[in-house]
Amino acid sequence: MELTADANLVLLLLRAVTGLGLAAHGWNKFFRGGRIAGTGRWFGSIGMRPGRLNAYLAASTEVGAGVMLALGLLNPLAAAGVIGVMTVACWTVHLRNGYFILKEGWEYVFAIGVMALVSATLGPGEWSVDSALGIAGDLDGWTGFWIALVAGVGGGILQLVVFYRPSSVQRAD
Repeated sequence: MELTADANLVLLLLRAVTGLGLAAHGWNKFFRGGRIAGTGRWFGSIGMRPGRLNAYLAASTEVGAGVMLALGLLNPLAAAGVIGVMTVACWTVHLRNGYFILKEGWEYVFAIGVMALVSATLGPGEWSVDSALGIAGDLDGWTGFWIALVAGVGGGILQLVVFYRPSSVQRAD
């Protein structure tokens, strides 16, 4: 199905804003602030153990899936990576704080996850690596939706089952 230039531009914007924004978060974990060591300590403090390993997993997934989504490369799998990271972030940090981001709630991570799911469902458009490889359209629609949702949420849940060990003492927020 041939898309209009307007539709291709909107799909590119959706992918670029969502993907590059997430990649910047991963880059920050690697090279800014407390870097992997500081991120690992924080991850350990919220129950993601071992913290350093989970810091590497999160940062690598954010950069990798973010760049892949921005490029439109293996679009539903990239979206699944984004959704997986957002699932873990939602459960470990944001869910208990309510909806609104102003109180560290789950609003932002939910919106990022939904944007990734929309991209997987609509497809990457013609201005994408998938299109250049001739695979755009093969995994769009309900197929892309279910790949991104099941692999993303399932991957996030698997990571939580394997690594999430919160302290029995609640933190004072």
